[in-house]
Amino acid sequence: MYAILDIETTGGKYNEEGITEIAIYQFDGHKVTDQFISLVNPEREIQPFVVNLTGINSKMLKNAPKFYEVAKRIVEITEDCIIVAHNSSFDYRILKTEFKRLGFPFKRKTLCTVELSQQLIPDMNSYSLGKLTRALGIPMSDRHRANGDAMATVKLFKMLLNKDLDKVIVKNAIKIEKKSKIAPNLLDIIEELPSDTGVYYIHNANGDIIYIGKSKNIRKRIVQHFTGTNSKSKKIQKLVSTVTYEKTGSELAALLKESAAIKANKPIFNRALRRTIFTHALYHFTDSNGYINLFIDKSNREEAPITTFNTRASGKHFMFKAADDYNLCQKLTDLYTTKTSCFKYEVKECNGACINEEPKESYNKRVNGLIEKYSYSNKNMLIIDKGRDIEEKSVFLIEDGIFKGMGYFDLNHQINNKAILKSLITPMDNNKDTQHIIQSYLRRNKRLKVVDLN
Repeated sequence: MYAILDIETTGGKYNEEGITEIAIYQFDGHKVTDQFISLVNPEREIQPFVVNLTGINSKMLKNAPKFYEVAKRIVEITEDCIIVAHNSSFDYRILKTEFKRLGFPFKRKTLCTVELSQQLIPDMNSYSLGKLTRALGIPMSDRHRANGDAMATVKLFKMLLNKDLDKVIVKNAIKIEKKSKIAPNLLDIIEELPSDTGVYYIHNANGDIIYIGKSKNIRKRIVQHFTGTNSKSKKIQKLVSTVTYEKTGSELAALLKESAAIKANKPIFNRALRRTIFTHALYHFTDSNGYINLFIDKSNREEAPITTFNTRASGKHFMFKAADDYNLCQKLTDLYTTKTSCFKYEVKECNGACINEEPKESYNKRVNGLIEKYSYSNKNMLIIDKGRDIEEKSVFLIEDGIFKGMGYFDLNHQINNKAILKSLITPMDNNKDTQHIIQSYLRRNKRLKVVDLN
C-alpha cells in the first residue's frame, strides 16, 4: 500500500518551515482507497515568494486546523504504507519535523517519483512535476497546490508501476530510514543550534575551546563535524561536550570574529588557521618610463600591498579580469612576458603602453582607478551588511585605511552621526588578516553598501 502525498510549506530556513497544506491519497497500486486533503495553520509567517507561488496566504489559514489537530489522521492514512512523493526527501523531512515538534517519532519507508522517473523514463528534458506530466500527457490542475500536485503524482506513479513490469526497480528504490549514525549526546547538542550565520565554539568537558569555526548555517556545519570521518572530525566527536555560538547575520562579521577568536584562544584543532590566511598580494611600482606596473608576489614583502589573495592562482585570476575591466596592458600587469609589445596590442586590444605609444597619464589614470577601488589605504568608510534580524544592519568602520571595529544598528539609527556611530562600534584589532578578509569580501560582494566618510 502506498500513501502518495504533496505538501506546501511556509518556506524559510531549513527545518524551520511549517506545513500550510497537505494532500494524501492512499493507493493500493490500482486505485485510490482513501484520501485526506487539508489546509494547515503553520503558526508562523509565510515567505512572500511562497504566497506568490501557491496563492496560499495567512488570511486563508487563520481558521485552518493546526498540525497537532490533523496529525492523528496523517498517522492513520499513512500507517503500513510506503510514502510516495515527487522529491520525497523534502516532503518526508517536513513531516518528520512537524511530528518531532509534537514529540512524536514518525517513520515510514519512502519512494521518490523523481528518481523512479529518471530510471524508467530516461532522457526527459526535465523531471520537475509540471514539465514531466505535461510531456507525458498527464492532466494537471492547481499546480503548486497540494491536491493538484498529489493527484498528478498518483497518475505519474501509476504509469511508472506499469512500466516497471518486474517491479524490481520500484523494490530497489524503496528507502528505509536508517538509524542516525550520530551519538545521542551529539544529537542533543545539534538540537539546540540555530540555522543562522555566525561563529561557533566547540568545547571539551573542561569548558576549553577545542575548535572555532564560522558558517552561514551553524547547525548544518556542526552536523558535518559530527558525521565526518576524517581524523580531525573523529577527534572532535570524541572530545566535544558542548557547542556555544554567536549569531552575526553578516558573513563578514563571522569571518572577522572567527579570525580574532582563533588568534586569542589558539584552539588545538585550528592549527592551520592560526597561520596567515593569505599567501600572495598585488603590488605596484612605477617604471623608468613613468608607467605604473602591477604584479602578484608573495605577501611577505616590506611594502604595503594593494590587496591580498589566498593563493597565487586566485591573484592571477583577479589580474586577468582586472586587466580586461580596466583595459590594462598585459606586459605592465605581469601577465605576458615580452621585451616588445604584448599580445593584446597585436590584436588591437591594448592602447600600446607596453611600447610607450599610449600617454602614461591616461594609462596611469586607469591603473589608479583600480588601486583606488581595491585598496582602502587612507580611506574613511563604512561597510553596511546584514544584521542578525530583519530590523538590523551590521556596520564596519574603517578610518584612514585602518579597520577600527564593527557593530550593529537598528534601522531607525542615524549612522551618519559620528558620535552615535562611535558608540555603536566595538573595537577590533587591525592586522594583515583582517585587511585580507575585508578586501576579499568586498571583491566577492559587489552589491555591498559602502558609505564614503570623506
